[in-house]
Formats: sequence, structure tokens, C-alpha cells
Amino acid sequence: MSLRLGGRFTLTTFENQDGSVTGTHAVSVTAVEPLTQTTQRWHAPKKYADPRTSGLTATIDGPTDSLVIELTWDGGKPFIEHVQGGGE
Repeated sequence: MSLRLGGRFTLTTFENQDGSVTGTHAVSVTAVEPLTQTTQRWHAPKKYADPRTSGLTATIDGPTDSLVIELTWDGGKPFIEHVQGGGE
């Protein structure tokens, strides 16, 4: 899935713009803004970045332009994370 401005996104499975097969699917949402090579701002809680921990599912039963995915911070807020450089 790729996020667009204003909370809009494009659902993809294997390639850009290919949509999804019908059925109920585990969902992951990653909203990270790189700030520098070692810092990034998370705009959505990290738990949503992994479909095993997100607790989110979506049922796709045909073409739609009104899929809504509700996220909550549970008292948190966007935050900046400092990450290690690859292989350092």
C-alpha cells in the first residue's frame, strides 16, 4: 500500500496499481518520514508496520474507493527514532 497526501492510499499486492485479490487480509501500515540518514519520524505507531502485530484486517470483496483503516495512538503521538546505520 502506498500512502498519498490527505490520508489517501493505493492498495497494492505485488506491483504498483495492481490492487488486491478478494478476501480478508492482514494489514500493515507504515508511515515513516526519513529526516536524515540516522533519524526518521513515525507518523503511525510502529505496531502497525507488521501485519503480525497490527491487529488490522481488511475484507476486499470487489473494487472500492472507500476502504477505511482506523489507526489509534493509544495516548502516544508521532515521534522521532534514531536508527543505526547499516553494517556499522
